[in-house]
Amino acid sequence: MTLDERVARGLAAQAVLRRELIEGGARPVGWKIGFNIAAVQQRLGIAAPVIGFLTSAGLLEPGASHRAGGIAECEVAIHVGADVAPGATRDEAAAAIAALGPAIEVTDRPDLELGLEAILAGNVFHRAVAFGEPAAGAALDGVAARVLVNGEERGAADALAATGDPAAVVAHVAELAGAAGERLRAGERIIAGAMPPLVLPEPGDRVELDLGPLGRVALAFA
Repeated sequence: MTLDERVARGLAAQAVLRRELIEGGARPVGWKIGFNIAAVQQRLGIAAPVIGFLTSAGLLEPGASHRAGGIAECEVAIHVGADVAPGATRDEAAAAIAALGPAIEVTDRPDLELGLEAILAGNVFHRAVAFGEPAAGAALDGVAARVLVNGEERGAADALAATGDPAAVVAHVAELAGAAGERLRAGERIIAGAMPPLVLPEPGDRVELDLGPLGRVALAFA
């Protein structure tokens, strides 16, 4: 895989930040897909999503409260049950998926004018993430992702269409993590990219993602 030089430099800087957090006591949790929306990729001049990392420093319990002011992104969480090496085939990546479930990521409001390298170095605007209970052996086919704010449906999306093939997501993350000298490990989780609609929560809002057979997760905002 030939990486855009901006992506390569940004991932290298991101890896330094990740190691600093882990050396400071944070536990690795997994990875995030960033910029899975084609229009944003086009604006940034990239042909595929990028990645960020997740650690316990930003891990929230389901139902917890987080400060308002950012964006709540509802996503499919892929729970990885085996190490996945860079260059893994789709079948190898698929075999490593242990379960699927819901997640809500909180991000800063994106400033694309920062430039791709700086965005990657800053971990793609990540603030925090909460995971719902996953469903083992589940598939995304036919799953509707419903986003609710204060109990009222704000929008819905086809989870597979919005996320893409989970095995392809796993293989892509493994490839980019490897390019940064890291490895996708058993027990890690991948949040697989924002599904519409994005929510700009106000203080007092409760945002919930309902994935039907794959479960639910909610966050409050203070």
